[in-house]
Amino acid sequence: MTPHPLLTELKLRARREAHLRQPTACPCGAATLADRPDATVVRHEDTVAKAHAPGTTPADLTPRLTTAAHLPGIFLPPLHATHVDLHGRLVTFWPYGEPVDPEDPDAAPWEQAATLLAHLHRTPAPPGLPPMRGPVKAALAVARLLRASRDRPHPAVVPVLRAWTTLPAWARAEAPMSDTSTLCHGDLHLGQLVRHPTADGPWRLIDVDDLGVGEPAWDLARPAAWFACGLLSPEDWSRFLGAYRAAGGPAVPADGDPWPALDVPARALTAQTAARALAKAIDADRPLDDVEQAVVDACDRMGATPPELADGFAK
Repeated sequence: MTPHPLLTELKLRARREAHLRQPTACPCGAATLADRPDATVVRHEDTVAKAHAPGTTPADLTPRLTTAAHLPGIFLPPLHATHVDLHGRLVTFWPYGEPVDPEDPDAAPWEQAATLLAHLHRTPAPPGLPPMRGPVKAALAVARLLRASRDRPHPAVVPVLRAWTTLPAWARAEAPMSDTSTLCHGDLHLGQLVRHPTADGPWRLIDVDDLGVGEPAWDLARPAAWFACGLLSPEDWSRFLGAYRAAGGPAVPADGDPWPALDVPARALTAQTAARALAKAIDADRPLDDVEQAVVDACDRMGATPPELADGFAK
């Protein structure tokens, strides 16, 4: 997927950076952690190099990188608060952190994730930080679905698009968000947490590409959507929400019903998840699996009841 020169050079840069930090003989090569249109990530020993999405500009990336560098108690800080240009892509370097184990869902750090989010949301945003990109990413997922289904129609496209069109303009990235001061991650899921510097060290957030100011409820929307779709247990949802509230998170009231604040973002993340899953299934010419079908079914329910008429998406 990635042009060969970029991936090759990225691995060389990661190896060079790792050996500058630990100048020992190392016969191993760099491993590819991700190679997608929006990011290419490689690892060599304890160093990670990331080529950000094509079109990422220094004006977008630099303030996000600087913010993460100044919040080491919340974000895994970059090795350098600057980027390099490699084959037309902006590249940053990071220490490696141990990710959440996907084979051990019972050990998922829901409380830690919620506490980090609450601390992030309570941190004053530095001047000049762009808007968080959550709604933009959701809109890009829907646009990808439209492209994938243009020549290969699929019956599930209709309920996904209907759910999407019921959302207010800000949630579809068609109007500014009303909150322009709260610091948000923009793309929170368990894959955005790592332990560093040891496997039993503190959890930290990673990935600054969508960091910015905006609606903090968006950062709670993915677990809220999973709960509403029946993909996250009530116990895990309660752990997450309770820890966020206990840490003083401002996205929801300190007690009472959280869904007036969460309903629209959770609907948007459900539509985004369904759009991405359906586009992948169409491209691969395969049926939807059970989880993918669950989010499409949720879109079907959402489309029948717009947010302004609903008594909470999860109810």
